[in-house]
Amino acid sequence: MPKMKSKKALTKRIHVTASGKIMRHHAYVSHLAPHKTHKQKRHLRKATEMNKTDYKRLKYLIQE
Repeated sequence: MPKMKSKKALTKRIHVTASGKIMRHHAYVSHLAPHKTHKQKRHLRKATEMNKTDYKRLKYLIQE
């Protein structure tokens, strides 16, 4: 049986930390920026942790 392939689109969008957390970037950053506040744009730049309820599904998709 062949190896399971990871979903490359997902592996480019998230990264797994050394402690096993799955980090992602925020949406709503790429366009329509003038009406957003400086604070909102600043906070959206930072990565955030994925929700714990998604871990099982994501681990399967990225094959770790």
